[in-house]
Amino acid sequence: MTSETLEESSGRTMHLLGGRRVTVSDLLEAGLIRVGTKLRFRRNRIGVTYDATVTERGRIRLEPEGEEFRSPSRAAMVAAGMRAVDGWHAWLVVEQNRSLDAVRQELLDQAISSAAAAAHRQTEDTARQRIHERLRQARGRAEERAPERMSVRELLSLWGAKERGDQVSQIEADLANHGLVTSPSFRAVTLDTMVSLTTPLDEADGTATEEQPEMVDLPVAGDEEGGGDLDVRLMVGNLSPLLGVEAVNPNSTIEEAITKMLINDYSQLAVLNGPRNLRGAITWRSIAQAMHQRSTPSLGDAIDPHVEVVAYDRDLFEVLPTLQQREFVFVWDETKEIKGIVTTSDVAQRYGEMATPFFQLGEVDQTLRWILNRSFDVETLQQACNRTITSVDRLTFGDYQRVLENKDCWARLGWPLDRPTFVSRLEEIRRIRNKVMHFHPDPVAEDAVDILRRFNNMLHHYRDLA
Repeated sequence: MTSETLEESSGRTMHLLGGRRVTVSDLLEAGLIRVGTKLRFRRNRIGVTYDATVTERGRIRLEPEGEEFRSPSRAAMVAAGMRAVDGWHAWLVVEQNRSLDAVRQELLDQAISSAAAAAHRQTEDTARQRIHERLRQARGRAEERAPERMSVRELLSLWGAKERGDQVSQIEADLANHGLVTSPSFRAVTLDTMVSLTTPLDEADGTATEEQPEMVDLPVAGDEEGGGDLDVRLMVGNLSPLLGVEAVNPNSTIEEAITKMLINDYSQLAVLNGPRNLRGAITWRSIAQAMHQRSTPSLGDAIDPHVEVVAYDRDLFEVLPTLQQREFVFVWDETKEIKGIVTTSDVAQRYGEMATPFFQLGEVDQTLRWILNRSFDVETLQQACNRTITSVDRLTFGDYQRVLENKDCWARLGWPLDRPTFVSRLEEIRRIRNKVMHFHPDPVAEDAVDILRRFNNMLHHYRDLA
């Protein structure tokens, strides 16, 4: 292979390791399968087999219906009438007697091998190679039924990320390409929640061969039509780390419950008879009602059986009416164990965390606009921004930066401040603004809120000099 061919191959294959899901077309292009390749999805438990063919467009054509799908999972779901199934594992490449996922892994191995051979010319690919090797190791552990566990924060750090921002799609694509999912979903929990890197087949207990067992509804490693689901919801699990709940068992004493509530400053306790058997809750209200009815009530007298339990990946907005009425809900994890609790106080705190930077940014925006309106005419602003502006109200945050980094405009303000330092901080605030306005699920860092607050205080001090 010539150096030019090596670089071209490395550039093409490394792209698959940089945030895009592998497709059937990629397998065709690499020569790992061919047009007309026969695929089979067998459900031994009910004695049904579904056949399909790979088309020249890289689609999966179901037989005999003729429907075509870009996504292996979508093709398997439609063929079998199932709600969810990982098609990369379900479809068997008949002539090779291995799953589509096995072919996908071979493609990724080729990609990393080509990139490593050209590493001296493509040092920027080092991080992608490291991620690939790391996920390949995690895949091996998952297949050995010893899945790796880490916090969401540790997972994000593999991609150099500190929060679930713009890199989420890339992370999901890299996981999907290696046939991995996180359990629970890393989108729907807190940054400190522990997740397992596992494969859907961990729950199916089978492999994609001619003896493949019945496939069931599984968590899919993301290959839906159009490149995956858009999910920007705030979920119940984003407020609960799923580390378990403080509880008493039905045979405990009411004194034990009261003591636990006082020591931990809790307003409620779960009453559990096993991790999945929630008998109700003890609250200060239920204790007061029990004591009103009996002079020496038992724990059973104080149990409120009318409690709500919701899944960790439930949309928080759907749960708000229940929280308003009940003041708390218990949270199931992915195995239906009671692992968390969300209260109205938690919701108020999260929305406060989200609202504070939002309003601080609004104050920055309004103050800068007021200063520019007082200091410059529209013609001057147009020249600085190099675009047509009919009113100061039409200025964007980028326009503020262009005006204030202009030496002549800055001189007209008369501020005894260093312009480069001021503009640098304004750029930092612009990045904070983008995160807030994109509604990332993680709270804005406390130091970012302090940056906004201090900047607003400075603007208030100097605005009267404009």
